[in-house]
Amino acid sequence: MITIGVIGCGYWGPNLIRNFAENERAQLRWICDTDERRLNAIGRRFPAARTAADYRQLLADPELAAVVIATPVATHYRFAKDAILAGKHVLIEKPFTTNSREARELVELAEGRGLTLMVDHTFVYTGAVRRIKEIVESGELGELLYFDSVRINLGLFQRDINVVWDLAPHDLSIMDYLVARDAVALTATGSCHVEAGIENIAYVMLRFADSFIAHFHFNWLSPVKIRRTLIAGSRKMIVYDDIEPTEKVRVYDKGVTANRIESDSDKEAAYQTLVSYRTGDVWVPKLDSTEALTHVSAEFLDAIANKRAPLTDGVAGLRVVRLLEAAQESIDQGGKLIEL
Repeated sequence: MITIGVIGCGYWGPNLIRNFAENERAQLRWICDTDERRLNAIGRRFPAARTAADYRQLLADPELAAVVIATPVATHYRFAKDAILAGKHVLIEKPFTTNSREARELVELAEGRGLTLMVDHTFVYTGAVRRIKEIVESGELGELLYFDSVRINLGLFQRDINVVWDLAPHDLSIMDYLVARDAVALTATGSCHVEAGIENIAYVMLRFADSFIAHFHFNWLSPVKIRRTLIAGSRKMIVYDDIEPTEKVRVYDKGVTANRIESDSDKEAAYQTLVSYRTGDVWVPKLDSTEALTHVSAEFLDAIANKRAPLTDGVAGLRVVRLLEAAQESIDQGGKLIEL
């Protein structure tokens, strides 16, 4: 069994604690938080685990194999670096770090010591995204044309990060996993309506070497909650609606076909000849309903046991942080195109 210590018992920490406690390959050995009341409450739920207010107690334990970090992003680099230097495997919450320099250093440190470094890009492990990946890899969609994502709601306003750093890691990690290609440039724009210096609405657009394009809309100031992604291919298209309770993924046999024409003397007739529309069936694939964090914890433990790179390793985390960093740079410069 792999011994696990979790640092952070706030919003997301208890979910990770529960999943590792329920995994037969793991032994929950430590729980850590600076909030004594919160720590005691979680400690009562998992009495077999030791509790500590100082994370250095975990790192000093020679029998502790791995550390899970679920704390504010500003603390990720320090906690992860200390854990790696102490010889511990690390699973860290999104976003990975506050900048790509920190992310790159952590990746190199872990690789140099033969340790597993994994980022919890939770949505990559959902049944919906994993099924979409299978469809994309099968070639059923044809050539990928665009990726368009909307993630908006009313709140939750943050004080340490803006809407991009809060919401974008989800969709950027989904795109990174599904599309499996690197953007060459990025533009972004955002506005601050509540607190100066903290954008609550943002639009991000990624450009690629070919005609593929990706667009994202993030908003804390929306009257409705929307979690919807469109992935268009030359043959079929996918709509992924994470709020939909039963039919989260729909595959549409819809598209357009462009035909060559000999003459364009009559523009209207030429357009009708050039483009024809195709409408077919709508397919709703069956999805794995297992909680995503169950797969996250299993992936982390299996990567450690088999000494392999996890699906969302530190390099994947670095790619997402680089996009976040570039988006912030573009916003700060009024929407300037940032070469990647």
